[in-house]
Order: sequence, then C-alpha cells, then structure tokens
Amino acid sequence: MSKTQPGHPLHSRTTPWWKAGLFVLGLWGGGSAAFAALPAASVPAPAAPVTEVAPVPTPLPAPGLVKVADGRLLAPSIARIVNRGELIVAMLGVDTPPFFYVKKGELVGLEVDLAKAIAKELKVTVRFDRSARTFNEVVDVVARQEADLGISKLSRTLARAQMISFTEPYIRLNHAFILNRVKFAELARERPLPVVVRDFKGSIGVIAKSSFSDYATKNFPLSELREFPTWDAVLKALEKGQIMAAYRDEFEIKRILKSDPTASLTLRTVTFKDLEDTLGIAVGIQDPTLLAFVNQFLAESAEKLTIDKVLKALDR
Repeated sequence: MSKTQPGHPLHSRTTPWWKAGLFVLGLWGGGSAAFAALPAASVPAPAAPVTEVAPVPTPLPAPGLVKVADGRLLAPSIARIVNRGELIVAMLGVDTPPFFYVKKGELVGLEVDLAKAIAKELKVTVRFDRSARTFNEVVDVVARQEADLGISKLSRTLARAQMISFTEPYIRLNHAFILNRVKFAELARERPLPVVVRDFKGSIGVIAKSSFSDYATKNFPLSELREFPTWDAVLKALEKGQIMAAYRDEFEIKRILKSDPTASLTLRTVTFKDLEDTLGIAVGIQDPTLLAFVNQFLAESAEKLTIDKVLKALDR
C-alpha cells in the first residue's frame, strides 16, 4: 500500500491528470463550479465536394427501327423492301385492261404504273407476282406475306379486311347492272325501273369468288345468284339469256358498250349511284408503317383516277 501526504488530493497512478485530455478549473467559494473541455487535437475542415461531369450518352436508334446500308433508320417493313432492293406486288394473272395487261410482251396498265411509282419513291425496283388466278387469291398472297402489296383492282370488302389491311381508296366506282332487254321486260311487266331493280328477283351473274358475289348476296337477297369462272363467261350467259343481269362496277359495264355500241340494241345498263365499289391496295396486317406510307403516297399523288380517265385509257 502506498502512502500519501496528508492534505494532498488522491490521483490515479495509471492515468495522470496531465494525460487525461481535460483541464479542470475549480473555482471554490460561491458554491458554483465551471468546467472547460479542451480538444485533444485540432480537426481539419471538410474538403469541398468535387462535382463530376456526366459523360454525354451516345444517341441510340428509336426502338424498332432498322439501319439500312445507306445509314437510314427505317421501320422494319420499309427496311425489308429497301434491303431486298425490290417491291413485290401481287397482281391477278388474268389481264384486266386498262388496269394491268400484257402488251407487246410487256406488263402495262394504270395499276402497273401505280406500283412502279411507289417502288420509285422507295428507291427500289418492282417485281410482279401474277400467280393468283382470282382476286381473292391476290389477297391470299399478301396475307401469306409472299408479297408486300396487292395492287389488282381489288374491291375493299369486309371479308377481305379480316385478312389484310386496305389503303384508302384510289378510285371509287358505282355498282352497275347490264341487263338482257328481253328477259328484263318479262320481269318488269311495265313497272318502273327503280322498283324492279331494287327488289330484283331475276337471275344475276357474277365472277365466282369476287367482291360482287358478296355484294349480290347483300344488296339483292331476293335474286338468284349464279357464279361463273370469268367475266367473259358471265357475258356469254347474259347474251344467251341464261341470266337476266350481269353485276359489276360501272367501268366494266360501260366498257362493254364502248367496245361494241351495237350491244345497246339487246342490252341495257343500270348504274346504282348509292352503291359504291372502292378500290384499295392490300397490305399485310404485320406492316402498319408500310400501310401508312402508301396511304400518304396516294394522298400526295397529283393524278387521281376517275371513271372518265379509266375509260379514256382504253383507247391507248
């Protein structure tokens, strides 16, 4: 046990007061005491924060766009055509002047020119697929994605619109009958023409699996519908009196009298101003941008087709 001097405070031998980091001042007398703590070491001020400049990101292509050889970014449907270098167009294999037909070994016509103009806008060539033997088969070719477009005097119908998309119409044609005068007179029995044709109960000839086969069922439900493989077959049946009326668009009806004015002696025509056949371009349902492009092309086209222009084209 260590000894201490009387009257001296007791200090720890292990922690001397001068190493404790505190200096105590005691003020005795007035019953109060004040204490001050001194830091063991000075603390440096925090450094100012460093501002980092974020790198500028490299622009990325818009989602879904495809970069083609010339550096353009295009929608997949357009890029497909540009990369291929050609626009594939489905067209009926049966000539239908003046829309499309072979002349001196070359495919020509109003719709051939239309297809070439669209291809030119895309800066590609055009290739025609004429494997279809009916108008509905043209739609099938586009639906199977074997062609980019179907340009083939296609009527826009509800049945076809369930398989493909149609552009806005590029020509509007009224529906029409061409009637066998003798057979029709037997049916009419001096009743007014509008009354007879509106509730038509005679026989109507149409091209099989065509838009007018559907139109006849819808517009003339009381008639007897007869389908033929070709338009020529329909007209032959009309001439022989096997059917009372042939049903198609006004252009095809007027063309008959234009090519043979004497036909008016045995035949008469009726045009339905309230029934319209709108022709459009078929586009695959998977190609919405191609559809928008062709619609815009048609909207900006300076040359609009009319029935008069189509009839005039027959004289070329």
